[in-house]
Amino acid sequence: MTGADQPLRIAYLAAGAGGMLCGSCIHDNALVRAFQQRGHHAALLPIYTPLRTDEKNVSHDRVFYGAVNIYLEQKLPLWSRAPAGVRRLLDNPRLLARLTRSAAATDARQLGELALSMVRGEAGRQLAELQGLARWLADEFQPDVVHLTNSMLLGMAHHLREVLPGALIVCGLQGEDIFLEDLEDPHRSEVLAEMRRRVREVDVLVAPNEYYAATMAELLDLPTSRIDIARLGIDLEGHGYRAAEPEESPLIMGYLARMCPEKGFHLAAETFKEVTDRLGPGRVRFRAAGYLGGRDRTYFDLQRRRIANWGLEPHFDWLGEVDRRQKIDFLHSLHVLVLPTVYREAKGLPALEAMANGVPAVLPDHGAFPEMLEATGGGLLVAAGDVSALASAVEELGADADRRAQLGRAGAEGVRRHYTARQMAAAMLASYRRGLRRERPNCPPVEKRAPTP
Repeated sequence: MTGADQPLRIAYLAAGAGGMLCGSCIHDNALVRAFQQRGHHAALLPIYTPLRTDEKNVSHDRVFYGAVNIYLEQKLPLWSRAPAGVRRLLDNPRLLARLTRSAAATDARQLGELALSMVRGEAGRQLAELQGLARWLADEFQPDVVHLTNSMLLGMAHHLREVLPGALIVCGLQGEDIFLEDLEDPHRSEVLAEMRRRVREVDVLVAPNEYYAATMAELLDLPTSRIDIARLGIDLEGHGYRAAEPEESPLIMGYLARMCPEKGFHLAAETFKEVTDRLGPGRVRFRAAGYLGGRDRTYFDLQRRRIANWGLEPHFDWLGEVDRRQKIDFLHSLHVLVLPTVYREAKGLPALEAMANGVPAVLPDHGAFPEMLEATGGGLLVAAGDVSALASAVEELGADADRRAQLGRAGAEGVRRHYTARQMAAAMLASYRRGLRRERPNCPPVEKRAPTP
């Protein structure tokens, strides 16, 4: 058993998002970087594709379960016997980054069979990938802890436990419910049933907040007591309470997230129109930044046409994808951020980033946001999906500089009290230590199955 003060060897398996700059990648990178800063030997190991992040990237230069190879194994079962040199060539990070930018790369609607095979682990078509990963961990890294970034990787747990019997197997929970909802039956039902069996092989489960712990406990048919909480955290490097906000006129409303229906960009655009209708032409400016993938380009173009048809194009700034410095400058240019997600957000990193810089956030009253604003006091909650309520909140803040300043200070202080990467790492390490101390659950083994032909 690892001593309480002894540095841990942590293998953190993080799923890349097909070239997307995503919140999960940023979360995983910030967490592992914080582990390293605390003196632990932590390796961030990309799964599927390379990781993209807007801060110092500490991920390993090798990609495991390369997206091209696992796809070919799914479609051509004999591909697993291809020469190792050819397979490794297809795992080249630059090649994967280029080939996986298509709309289908992360579209659950087109990945049902593959998702089911992956969650079946040693009985799926990606057995060669699983064996290669386990061998590398056993021979090259010898971890005390193996952390799977989300429960879609539960299929790895059984074989990893067999090859690494002394390692603690941990599974994070961070947004996979949305992917599962997008799967079509019968794949969704089959994947979920397999996940409920496989989760018994995991020693520790960790969620970023109470809301998501309850959500995944219900989905995986677990008691909530099985799930630890390691509150979401951000790397504060570069973030800071601004010396002064922009001049009060025009009111500058911002949106920072992926440009997609799920994140509610269309609701933000409609809020822009309604606030303009209330305050008058030219009294509001709308600034938006974030990743735009191929799958969502038609949706985004439609929203831009709506803004133009409303006569508001001259008052709309589209910055596209921004790097870290540009993102912080963008946030400093706003009076208020809106993030009207349609689905129940599991994390909400952009809201934390806004508050870290003293920008009040107007957020829907579902998912992670009520818990977040209760802890920070850095914004306002409105009824989810209610554009009129969004507009009223933005209008209220636009008219009251003192209120904006009060919320901005509360948010900046609240993030630093509760939502830093350092605090996130400390909570996660505490979960690891508890797991290493206690007797491992005596769960019945997963039913052995023949590999999928």
